[in-house]
Amino acid sequence: MATEDEGDLSARYQNTLDALSSLITKRGRFASNNQSHRFRLLFHYLKVLELEDAVSQMKIIHVAGTKGKGSTCTFAESILRCYGLRTGLFTSPHLIDVRERFRLNGIEISQEKFVDYFWCCFHKLKEKTSNEVPMPTYFCFLALLAFKIFATEQVDVVILEVGLGGRFDATNVIQKPVVCGISSLGYDHMEILGYTLAEIAAEKAGIFKSGVPAFTVPQPDEAMRVLNERALTLEVNLQVVEPLDSSERLGLQGEHQYLNAGLAVALCFTFLKEIGIEEKNCLNQTNGLPAKFISGLSNAYLMGRAMVVPDLELPEEIVYYLDGAHSPESMEACAIWFSKQIKQNQERNQKRSEQILLFNCMSVRDPSLLLPRLRSKCIDQGVDFKRAIFVPNVSVYNQVGSSSEVATRVESMSWQFGLQRLWESLARGEAKSNARCDSKGNGEDKSFVFSSLPLAVEWLRDNARQSKQVRFQVNTV
Repeated sequence: MATEDEGDLSARYQNTLDALSSLITKRGRFASNNQSHRFRLLFHYLKVLELEDAVSQMKIIHVAGTKGKGSTCTFAESILRCYGLRTGLFTSPHLIDVRERFRLNGIEISQEKFVDYFWCCFHKLKEKTSNEVPMPTYFCFLALLAFKIFATEQVDVVILEVGLGGRFDATNVIQKPVVCGISSLGYDHMEILGYTLAEIAAEKAGIFKSGVPAFTVPQPDEAMRVLNERALTLEVNLQVVEPLDSSERLGLQGEHQYLNAGLAVALCFTFLKEIGIEEKNCLNQTNGLPAKFISGLSNAYLMGRAMVVPDLELPEEIVYYLDGAHSPESMEACAIWFSKQIKQNQERNQKRSEQILLFNCMSVRDPSLLLPRLRSKCIDQGVDFKRAIFVPNVSVYNQVGSSSEVATRVESMSWQFGLQRLWESLARGEAKSNARCDSKGNGEDKSFVFSSLPLAVEWLRDNARQSKQVRFQVNTV
């Protein structure tokens, strides 16, 4: 039974989330030509919050990119924590609770601290709003909140993941990070960042600062040329790092994570050297990584990145393979990881398995670029989904926004039915190209739409209870 204090905190927290939700603006406003104006306002917001000096003195690792930047930041934070540094990690997005974005020493901030810091910033900024200086937008506020939290908590190092792009991203208000990183680049948020890799790379390279060392991973030629040009202009020592040796054990699963781990290692070696903890830069060492690096890499944890989670009620019958892939390239990486996990599981488990896709993507994504890559790569790896389930991107598990807002947004399921039609058309196309029909599937529904994630989970459990000899392996993307 909840105590009075717990109930009061719960109510305060919900009020805080409602206030935060009021800052959400439509993408169209953000994508308009006022990006530079909104970015300039960030310096005003820092002044209002009296954070200018604190931010200028922070020791920061700043990471941009299309794919892998969150994983890179997570690896880096875990490594530096092994050196006894007090860490502050800011990442996005969150899966369940907005507090996932703010980690102190590897642990998400408590509700009590989040509420206190939130209202401290919210009230100060609200007092200074006007037509010319509106309240910060949702992500801008969260970035400012991160600076407030990390400054007050007096962390030794701040690891910042760029939210969108780089040049006009709210995290780019910092002036002198210790080191910068650019993870793998690809096509995403093109309506804002540009429709060519060169344009996208230019936006990402916007985090480079004069004289600050930077690292990136192997990039397509078009993108690499722009990164090099930007680095040369700013006198940035830009180095390309290779994937970490696959013999190392990583806390984040998937072959693609060795690329992110390699970038994190380079960033951490440089950071430690710059602050005087690591005397020598051992990037070219032949004796392997230091023990603290190995420990940090193996213990890194990030919710929603290549996670294998047995169902709470039916752990033997249902296993979820969770991944936050949302670009064509990351869909392929997810498919390869999922297929590898399935094959390993089949070698250990005698039960017949059935692979099911549980999928959602926001309407700003193009599912015609995502679903075919996921499906075809799985088939190439010898894994075929027997069923597919499509759900909205909000549910009762969501922790930002009021329940009435969630109910309103779930009323229209047209987007999910559109995803279902695309999936079924892919199946028909494959059957036609193979010049045969799956006789077992005739007259059988193989794809479904549910109005919420809990309903989909309950449906899976009902089916699992009826099919005790089948192990459902659910790729949740």
